[in-house]
Amino acid sequence: MTPTRPWCILLIGLILTCSRASADDTAARAELVPTGTLRVAIAVGPTYSGIYAVKDAASGNYRGVTIDLSTALAKKLEVPITFVPYLGSGEIQEAAASDVWDVTFMPIDDERRKFVDFGASYHLLQSTYLVAPGSTIKTITDANAGGVRIVGVKGTATFRASNRASPNASHTALMGVDDTIAMMLAGKADAVALGRASLGGVVEKLPGARILDGGFLNSTTAAAVPKGKPEALAYVSTFVEDAKASGLVRRAFDAVGLGGEQVAPAGKKP
Repeated sequence: MTPTRPWCILLIGLILTCSRASADDTAARAELVPTGTLRVAIAVGPTYSGIYAVKDAASGNYRGVTIDLSTALAKKLEVPITFVPYLGSGEIQEAAASDVWDVTFMPIDDERRKFVDFGASYHLLQSTYLVAPGSTIKTITDANAGGVRIVGVKGTATFRASNRASPNASHTALMGVDDTIAMMLAGKADAVALGRASLGGVVEKLPGARILDGGFLNSTTAAAVPKGKPEALAYVSTFVEDAKASGLVRRAFDAVGLGGEQVAPAGKKP
């Protein structure tokens, strides 16, 4: 029996749609996995957050939200994965043009757009101050004063925002979160500028320290790729939206004790 005309048209449409989808997928893979292995740039620190992973001392394996997300992405692509570790997102953005990583996850800010293109957001980020034991600093406004010594991680969105929020204080850029803790333990810092999630773990290492209410930065954490890779960006954005909808992002936060962190709403633009 010869198919009727409407069915023929439908069949042709399905074939064309599948062909376009296949072509788009091929283009995305060419941009996203040029070496055949998904190279993921990760920030590694002493405590978990929406961006920071932690390295297990015994096994040498990484754990964290970004690890769960990128592992799921590699599984979807059906390719092996390798992690490229850095001390902070500042180092990651500086390496964006060096062809050493394919995808990463980092807080959004305008300065960073010079280095990477942002995909869908997966986390609502707030950055604030942790103040030293016995400090008279009670509010974020109090930190904006002469003589206040603020430390943070070099090149991060949080550190840039702190400089804007507290221009009267002195700021010292350090390579990683561990360095900020060491400075406060040594009595050389009055406040640490970090994301609230990171500070939740840091405060445990600094008895008597306090995390201030409110935030000097309210932004989002998103997937990102080196500039000039539109197909890769679209693929990663779709993946993140699917990961939010399926509950993967929520489970990733909960798995490392970050149940209080907020997942970005569907369709949140970078």
